Amino acid sequence: MPKYIMWGSYCENAIEKRTPYRQAHLEGLKRQKQEGILITIGPTKDNTKVFGIYEAESANAVAKLIEADPYWKNGIWTEYEIKEWIQAF
Repeated sequence: MPKYIMWGSYCENAIEKRTPYRQAHLEGLKRQKQEGILITIGPTKDNTKVFGIYEAESANAVAKLIEADPYWKNGIWTEYEIKEWIQAF
């Protein structure tokens, strides 16, 4: 199955603004991980960008997951880009 990387951006003051949505966000990521779709995800140290690796049927399937996430729906993630990734090692 293909792998995809996602780079996205956080809104200003994301740490404060994410609080009401954080639990639902983490629960959704946990489900994706258990289902084998999400390999890894996390913010940059400065909390301005998010990076994730997914294993999915298509980039569209990854986009649907991202757009269903509470962080996307509530403006915590403000933009994202998905690229198919070839894992060399």
